[in-house]
Amino acid sequence: MSEAAEAGGAVRDPESVSKFVEGFAAQLVEAGMQRMPARVFAALLSSDSGSLTSAELGECLQVSPAAVSGAVRYLSQQHMVSREREPGSRRERYRVHSNQWYEALTNREAILKRWESALREGVASLGADTPAGRRMSETLAFFEFVDGEITAMMERWRVHREKVFGSP
Repeated sequence: MSEAAEAGGAVRDPESVSKFVEGFAAQLVEAGMQRMPARVFAALLSSDSGSLTSAELGECLQVSPAAVSGAVRYLSQQHMVSREREPGSRRERYRVHSNQWYEALTNREAILKRWESALREGVASLGADTPAGRRMSETLAFFEFVDGEITAMMERWRVHREKVFGSP
């Protein structure tokens, strides 16, 4: 389905949309995301439905199905997109949800917990009184602080989101 039809008849400038997708993808790449997943994510985010097939993504981004497949695999692992089977078809659609940032940060929270556990082991094995152990302790304290802040921030976001956008 074309973006014009998706937008309820409002015509979009495809060049302008493409410029946004590439520009936002470049920002994601600068922040550390791989290039093709960044482009696929930006394309999904900019579609009104938030959902496109592999063929639609390939056409939009002028890339091969293999490139789309690899990007979607990465984005799925990061909890930034989900796969959905089209009813009555073997074709899959890839969807970005309105809470994708929440999901992505929540996934990072689990990573922080694993890092904290590894750092605790490091402090124990190096000795808390050694220079390396103190450095490791400070790193652990930082991640514990960040973990607590993310948890509190996500709760504030849920309240704010409900106030601004209503119940999910």
